[in-house]
Amino acid sequence: MTFSKKLGGAMGAIGASLLTAAPAWAQAAGPIKAPTVEQMATMVNKGDVSWMLVSSVLVLMMSIPALALFYGGLVRTKNMLSVLMQVFMIVSVAALVWCCWGYSMAFTSGSPFVGGFSKAFLMGVSGTTYAATFSNNVYLPEFVFVIFQMTFACITPALIVGAFAERVKFSALIVFVVAWLTIVYFPIAHMVWYWAGPDFLADAPTDYGYLWGMGALDFAGGTVVHINAGIAGLVGCVMIGKRIGFPKEPMAPHSLTMTMIGASLLWVGWFGFNAGSNLEANAVTGVAFINTFVATAAAAVAWALVEQFHHGKASLLGACTGAVAGLVAITPASGFAAPMTSIVLGFVVSPICYLFVTKVKSALGYDDSLDVFGVHCIGGIIGAIGTGIVADPALGGQGFFDYTVFPAGVGAYDMGAQVITQIKAVLVTLVWSGVGSAVLYFIIDKTIGLRPSADDELQGLDLSSHGERAYNY
Repeated sequence: MTFSKKLGGAMGAIGASLLTAAPAWAQAAGPIKAPTVEQMATMVNKGDVSWMLVSSVLVLMMSIPALALFYGGLVRTKNMLSVLMQVFMIVSVAALVWCCWGYSMAFTSGSPFVGGFSKAFLMGVSGTTYAATFSNNVYLPEFVFVIFQMTFACITPALIVGAFAERVKFSALIVFVVAWLTIVYFPIAHMVWYWAGPDFLADAPTDYGYLWGMGALDFAGGTVVHINAGIAGLVGCVMIGKRIGFPKEPMAPHSLTMTMIGASLLWVGWFGFNAGSNLEANAVTGVAFINTFVATAAAAVAWALVEQFHHGKASLLGACTGAVAGLVAITPASGFAAPMTSIVLGFVVSPICYLFVTKVKSALGYDDSLDVFGVHCIGGIIGAIGTGIVADPALGGQGFFDYTVFPAGVGAYDMGAQVITQIKAVLVTLVWSGVGSAVLYFIIDKTIGLRPSADDELQGLDLSSHGERAYNY
């Protein structure tokens, strides 16, 4: 049986949970004996299960309604409903794909780059199978792990649509999402998050993904979710082309009220995203929770300060954008950083993302409709590389754990080497997703076409694609 886990807490501080009493058979020094299924059943904590199911609901809320409202408020009235429909259906389709072959590709043995199909259609997964957490002798019912990871597979492709909002065919988008999940997302998730679990190192010492084996730190998805989706969005907006009238015609958001509601729900849901990625309800969950809170607050304040300095006025749109940038940046570092270094990370990411959103995009002339690249990709890169710094125990970080002995302990930390590893992980993600996405866009465009007709685009995708309006007046 294969046991899977996210990178997140595996390299994070497990804290007191690693020192709790364990069965007598597991007390010897060195690699511990792998538990039997019967023993695993006794190692499931009801608190962990409850927290993970709540976290799964919170992450689902990040997609629907949070992301849908956040994006919907940013587009013009004639395209509001289309964005809601795109996000809603991406979540629905991704959930089905995840159960059919995504979970197996991401979280079973195969190669360092992608898993196999031994659990396709959830074969062998039942109420009596278990998935490892990041602590020795602690397990989750496997369905709980499947559910939690499914919510990540749902939101990641939904993030991409903001880059080419208002100008993509609905049918082409859904085909792209299925192909992108299969070719890009599942392999990246496997490379970053898959390993056999701490209790199985003796039996499967090399059973892990490529970036995991490299030692890359990504607590909750800086590479897998944000850089992955962000670069796919940039490639898409360039290959699809600019909106008709861009940049000469005004294309202001039609409802910043909706955007603020969406951003607020994203912030709340992100606690499930980050703190849930610890896979357990313990001290590290609290670390990830407070870091998520304060980094986001700092980034919102920083964006408002930059706008105040640059334009003389701080905007609601800027505050919401800054908060999302902070959430993105802290995601890979949430279980590794300390609260004060998380605040610094939040203050650093906003000015950089602001530069890309306001200056770089204009200078290069690409039409990233809702700044997916400028916020998610750039913010994800800052967070991923920054994780190598803020994880350093010398700065109050959690370091990484050596699982070759029981119980695991903090290993010697080399900030310079870790930052280099983080940069390598960023580059692998950029290349894999960038090239893979470009190939998929090209194939779809040459077969069924990516873009609606000019008349349909000018009429608005609400009516031309769905025969409905977001508002009847």
